[in-house]
Amino acid sequence: MDKIYIRDLMVRCIVGINDDERVNKQDVLFNIVLYVNLVKAGCSDNFVDTVDYRSIKKEIVKMAEESSFFLIEALAEKAAKLCLARSGVTKVIVTLDKPGALRFARSVAVEIERE
Repeated sequence: MDKIYIRDLMVRCIVGINDDERVNKQDVLFNIVLYVNLVKAGCSDNFVDTVDYRSIKKEIVKMAEESSFFLIEALAEKAAKLCLARSGVTKVIVTLDKPGALRFARSVAVEIERE
């Protein structure tokens, strides 16, 4: 299956269980793999034959910025559902990093795969 990658999408949102995390937005980093069939788009060179990854990006940013999840797992799940709601997307892998979540670690991340 063909893939479209959205890499290193940084979004500021409320996510976490600590008091300060419930008030102050923090950076999270999305990496998304959209599984799609790109044969028609590759042959036609026509925008209508592919998945509009720009609009998916905008939808994920809007959702995350307006959200208030306790867990990055829940934020990743919501992002995956938004992707799968798009025509042509048959599978998605969402990796979500929370930089600085643990002392001495660059980030903590979850990865989910949904069809």
